[in-house]
Amino acid sequence: MKRRSIKNSVKAKYMLGMVVDAIGSGMYLPLSLLYFHHVTGLSLTRVGAIMTTAAVISLVSNPVAGVLIDRFGARTVVVGGYLLRAAGFCVYPLVDDGGVMFAAVLVVAFGDMAYPPSIQSFVAEIVRGRERDELLAAQRSLRNAGLGAGGLLAGAVLALDSDTAYHVIVLGAAAGYLAAAACMRSIPTARDGAPAGPRTTRAGGYRLVVRNRPFLALSLLNIPTAFGYMVLSVSLPVYLTQELDAADSLVGVLYAVNTAGIALLQIPVTRALVRFRRTRAVSAGAGIFALSFLVYAALSTLSDHTVLLVGVFGATALFTVGELLHGATASALVAGAAPEETRGRHMAVYQLSWAVPIALAPAVLTALLSVSATGMWLLLAAGVTVSAVGALALERRLPEAAVHPLVPKEPETAKPSGEPLREERDEGLVR
Repeated sequence: MKRRSIKNSVKAKYMLGMVVDAIGSGMYLPLSLLYFHHVTGLSLTRVGAIMTTAAVISLVSNPVAGVLIDRFGARTVVVGGYLLRAAGFCVYPLVDDGGVMFAAVLVVAFGDMAYPPSIQSFVAEIVRGRERDELLAAQRSLRNAGLGAGGLLAGAVLALDSDTAYHVIVLGAAAGYLAAAACMRSIPTARDGAPAGPRTTRAGGYRLVVRNRPFLALSLLNIPTAFGYMVLSVSLPVYLTQELDAADSLVGVLYAVNTAGIALLQIPVTRALVRFRRTRAVSAGAGIFALSFLVYAALSTLSDHTVLLVGVFGATALFTVGELLHGATASALVAGAAPEETRGRHMAVYQLSWAVPIALAPAVLTALLSVSATGMWLLLAAGVTVSAVGALALERRLPEAAVHPLVPKEPETAKPSGEPLREERDEGLVR
């Protein structure tokens, strides 16, 4: 009973940190371009170029974050990243030209880039098995709700129509990061009972990740899916308004449908999925992504407005179902597939499969749209289909505890050579 109480306390602190982080981020993210345009007077084009340059440069912090996670622990890097971003946001009200803006944005970008591998490694440290899937599902659900709440707060503050309102938003986001850092710092980990100082890590560094071929394949297979995730924010608005001549307001409605679906359904869906192998849930999610992209492609052949609307909402619903199946489960699969001693480096490499597509998606997807909208959807569908098939093909080569949520205990390390582990599956537990 006491152990369960401790686990519940850990989860509660973690989710509280996620909520305050998301509310702060939700206040700022929709207004990032407008904020610097407003306070500096720079053109939106120049502001966008500065922010993109900082994001690309910050990619170098990804491998560094992996080393720091393995050396000092994931919690230290999570907290450090929050503090770094809070410091950058506190400087934002002082920005008055492009140079100062670039320096401040770069600091925040370094914190942003270190966040995904560190937070996923942190989750892997504090929960295991099906609890990991459920915590990641709750995280996705509450983060969506928090982002929405933050956006509403930002709208209310901006109704004041003053410079002070913009500064309140960025300082509110900084306060959210500080509160999240405090929550994460209070969560105990296995390192708390170890001697103070850096941990001795396994020799070999990133060479171990390169030799872990199943993990490397899992990361590469994520690239098409990561591009697929970007369609709601990059491709779909242009496709609907330019190709299908739909109203601009429809874009916001579809985004709300997706966000609400994740917030409301991610937890129950993930709880149902723990009875199945994670590779199969991930594959099913990627397959449904492919189906949604095929429906989007077919919309260009429709002329009836009512049928077109039904098709748009149907495709977006399919996309949301794919995300529900794929999102939290894929994160749990990857965290379980990374050997404990070098988990930070492994998660940093996996994060590149998200970071690079996110950085390239605006240019790549808009270029494909300009050539052929239908061709873009078909190419995306083909890419995520490869991801779906590849996840199934890797199933027998990944660690037992990574594939099966109900395996009670994970091995301390996985074979870096990527050799298949001995099959000890209980078919009665996981289908």
